[in-house]
Amino acid sequence: MKSQEITKRWVDFFVSKGHTAVPSASLVSNDPSLLFTVAGMVPFIPYLTAQETPPYSRATSVQKCIRTGDIEEVGKTARHGTFFQMCGNFSFGDYFKEDAIKFAYELLTSPVEKGGYGLPEEKLWVTVYEDDDEARDLWLKHTAIPAERIQRMGKSDNYWSTGQPGPAGPCSEIYYDRGPAYGIEGGPEADDNRYVEIWNLVFMQYQIDNVKSKVDFDIVGELPKKNIDTGLGMERLAMILQGVENMYETDQVRPVIDKAAELSGKEYTSAESPEDPHHADDVRMRVVADHVRSALMLIADGVTPSNEGRGYVLRRLIRRAVRSMRLLGVEQACLPDLLPASRDAMKGVYPVVELEFDRISRIAYAEERAFLRTIASGTARLDEAVVQAKSQGASLSGEDAFALHDTYGFPIDLTLEMAEEAGVAVDEKQFRALMQEQRQRAQADAKAKKGGHADVTVFRDILAEGETVFTGYDELETESRVRALLSGGARTGHASTGDEIELVLAETPFYAEAGGQAADTGLITGDGFVVEVLDVQRPVKGLSVHKALVREGEISSDALVRAAVDAERRHAGEQAHTATHLVHAALHQILGKEATQRGSFNKAGYLRFDFAWGEQLSGATKSEIEEVANLAIRNNFEVKTSVMGLEQAKALGAMALFGENYGSEVRVVEIDGAWSRELCGGTHVGSTSRIGSLNLLGEQSVGSGNRRVEAFVGMEAFRHFAAERALVTELSEMFKVPSGQLSERIGATLSKLKAAEKELDRLRKEQLAAQAATLLNSASDANGVRVIAHDAGTVGGADDLRSLVLDLRGRLGSEAATVAVAGVANSRPVVIVATNDEARAAGVKAGALVRTAAGILGGGGGGKDDIAQGGGTDAAKVPAALTAIVDAIRNR
Repeated sequence: MKSQEITKRWVDFFVSKGHTAVPSASLVSNDPSLLFTVAGMVPFIPYLTAQETPPYSRATSVQKCIRTGDIEEVGKTARHGTFFQMCGNFSFGDYFKEDAIKFAYELLTSPVEKGGYGLPEEKLWVTVYEDDDEARDLWLKHTAIPAERIQRMGKSDNYWSTGQPGPAGPCSEIYYDRGPAYGIEGGPEADDNRYVEIWNLVFMQYQIDNVKSKVDFDIVGELPKKNIDTGLGMERLAMILQGVENMYETDQVRPVIDKAAELSGKEYTSAESPEDPHHADDVRMRVVADHVRSALMLIADGVTPSNEGRGYVLRRLIRRAVRSMRLLGVEQACLPDLLPASRDAMKGVYPVVELEFDRISRIAYAEERAFLRTIASGTARLDEAVVQAKSQGASLSGEDAFALHDTYGFPIDLTLEMAEEAGVAVDEKQFRALMQEQRQRAQADAKAKKGGHADVTVFRDILAEGETVFTGYDELETESRVRALLSGGARTGHASTGDEIELVLAETPFYAEAGGQAADTGLITGDGFVVEVLDVQRPVKGLSVHKALVREGEISSDALVRAAVDAERRHAGEQAHTATHLVHAALHQILGKEATQRGSFNKAGYLRFDFAWGEQLSGATKSEIEEVANLAIRNNFEVKTSVMGLEQAKALGAMALFGENYGSEVRVVEIDGAWSRELCGGTHVGSTSRIGSLNLLGEQSVGSGNRRVEAFVGMEAFRHFAAERALVTELSEMFKVPSGQLSERIGATLSKLKAAEKELDRLRKEQLAAQAATLLNSASDANGVRVIAHDAGTVGGADDLRSLVLDLRGRLGSEAATVAVAGVANSRPVVIVATNDEARAAGVKAGALVRTAAGILGGGGGGKDDIAQGGGTDAAKVPAALTAIVDAIRNR
């Protein structure tokens, strides 16, 4: 029976029993405590816990789920998968144990021709909670399952709760006996490999409190309304009904295994024993099939690869799949073959994967390409580190793992996997410590940027006296009172001319930096003093702190003041912020909804916008984005702001950022109605024509899967256009051609220049080669090894030095020999060392020598024992570096 038929029969059966069919919720959970929907009951939690009134008393669903907590077990067992579908039936104060048991037994054992699954009764086993006599008696009364196939289990297996005070209750689980070929007799308590759990019935009937653990809590009473929450694992049932060995071989997953086998030239054999010679490859193919399907479904639900949260989970799934294919011998991009296979297997149940495949595939393929580049750059460095660790009989250092992560973008999980395959442990504790140090430095930098609020205790004390009232949406000047003055992070009563201070006002028109919008500046004046506001931050929520300089007089705490924002700068900032919304809407219109915001910054005359996208934008696409934004400016759309409830805003389709915490009331900014509708607390112009113009400066990568556009806005855009016009005029005069012919003339000039540079490079290489004979005579003996250490001066690049080094090593013959040549390329020193077999036998290793030299040059380097390369920053120390190499050989 195909998976699509299994889910159809489920829904049809429970609808016939009076249940409302509820479509699957997104894999992206609305529960802030969850990254994903991890169980079929998650969308119904508000009803099961009485937080909300359910719109129906009975419901049924087939819910998409993602769990990655045991990702390392994927492929190794018959039942572990990251994506799965949970068939559920629910009762909210309606039926209870008796009907739940009757429904389950009927659906499982009814003949296929009557709409059931046709499982033989003698294959079914049941477990109940050890004290739940009621459930046991109901199984005996309403089914043909004998007492000897009903087993009692304790709280750890057969009692459900959220782990918090609230609803809880016993469970009853239904198992299928796969037969003696899969394990020993004795039921689920004896062997859960032979006896596979397929359905769990949760009887939510008690209120618990004083919860100390899963098995240690107090039952304080019965619920006024008892609920039913059940879940059947669709993949597990499919495995049984389709007669296959594991969930990976079911109809929705197996096609990807077959495609992986075809691409790799390996045979898939269903091996499950580590002793089987095919086991490693079979596990890899199962990992590929599982992870490709999970990635397909996650992207379909709007998740895009990133370095945190949901995006990191998706990135890890894709990278593990690609890595597994490489271990199967496939080094080229494989998702263009694997992803369509998964799409075709899933589209019958989830048509969206076919309808949205252009978007899904674009995101997935871009992530694979980026990862293949990462592997290419980082694998060689990891191999070197592994070889060094093995030679020293030590683990791979946390410093090496951190360098791979920080320099090459190598994720730690990949380093751990590859090191484990090579038989080397990783000092993960040191790696985590270095990562924490990096985060702390970043946090310290951010705090310094925001005024040095290392300790916010004083601000919490001020906040306890009341929040700052922001008046800047409606006015740029406000009469107010100084609530607190601070100097050096401590409260003070007075400040005089020249003092740098922080002050808190009762009301302020100054916008504190937030949501990507730069803070306002301006003046605070009063009786005998003028204070210039340089920055405004919110070290704690609800409190605006003005970083300022006393220009004249003396200001005191509790003084009455007039706070005035720099109106021209505010307007320019509002132009930029509204233009940011235009760019976001233009990206959605041109690229699609998946081009979601990843960050932004806007200030007077300038905006920067980061968005999810895996590929460089073409020149035509950038021009189109710029045109759409400027058309919106020309059309003079109204910019409307309104305050409403968060749920109402979401219902309107207002865009919210993942990871942002919103209150129950939010501010919605609309431009031409639904064309642009976002949650935003910033300040904006009243209509788009007040922006003036927008000039898109460029676009670049800011990490895997993310791009950045920058633009000038308003007068800054005009000034940039004017500067470009002046430059074109100057170039036209310089090349003595009209502006329309500039591109052709400059292209021809560059071609001539490249030809001249190529000729110079040829001459330089000939000169270096001519030095080889002379350099051979300069070879000296260093403790039995012939050594050439040469400073080549200024060179075109490392390739020039490498050619010379290899030429010299070849000419030195069969005696133990080492060649070290250094030079300066692009104002930076480069050193290359090569050794022959005899030198390496004598204990001379190129990699170690390069690291010695690079340390003196103020840089780093590495490579293999036969040839290695390094560099640094201090070209003046090239002679010292070469001397150190010779000394190291002599003193070995």
